Amino acid sequence: MSAFDGVRRVVFAHAHPDDETLATGALIQHLTRSGVAVAVVTATRGELGAVVPGPLSALEGTPELEPHRVGELTAALRALGAEGPYFLGDPPARAIGLAPRRYTDSGMRWITPTVAGPGDEAGPDAFTAAEVAQAAADLAAFVRFWRADLVVSYESDGGYGHPDHVHAHHVGVHAAELAGVPFAEVVSIPRDGSQPDSAGVEWFDFDEYYHELMPALTAHASQFTVDGRDAIHSGGQREPLQLRTGVRRRA
Repeated sequence: MSAFDGVRRVVFAHAHPDDETLATGALIQHLTRSGVAVAVVTATRGELGAVVPGPLSALEGTPELEPHRVGELTAALRALGAEGPYFLGDPPARAIGLAPRRYTDSGMRWITPTVAGPGDEAGPDAFTAAEVAQAAADLAAFVRFWRADLVVSYESDGGYGHPDHVHAHHVGVHAAELAGVPFAEVVSIPRDGSQPDSAGVEWFDFDEYYHELMPALTAHASQFTVDGRDAIHSGGQREPLQLRTGVRRRA
């Protein structure tokens, strides 16, 4: 049985602008092309993101980076056929009856060339500083509002260890429980070339979406460039595009 059997409306929970495209762009495109409605809820606006060298690098560390990244996200979602952007903490992705609140980028540092860990820039409003129950209540409010059949987010290690991604996994799991819908985690090909844990995973091959995915990929010009079948990040890290994606659905 496919993870998406009987699913008509899906919420993807992501940590920062560009994650929706890098981690799940081909999957989102597959779903929307198949008639499934997809909404993307993003926890932060990527305020601490590094910027690729070039004309946009002047944005790094400035207040102008946030609206620029929101604009990139908006363009990418349009290209993918997904609804949004919606930000966690802003209604309707906010627990009912409460004022908006903002979750900010927690930052990170590279522990190895392919594994990230906590940085030292996370402030009191950082996504990772929020209790899982609090953030999950906000996400669950959106899931109910949008009448979703399924919540999709990262696997437990966040794909490569970024603390915001790891937190998004736990928030997504709890939000799905609160809303009474299943949760599915995306299992990506590890950046170090090792084999992922395939237990219970349904694999999708999306090579056919390579050219269709380019407008969404190039929308995030501040964060990475595309070189053939790879994305090159601001720090020079090279990552294969996720054209083969695994999905593990939880009951």
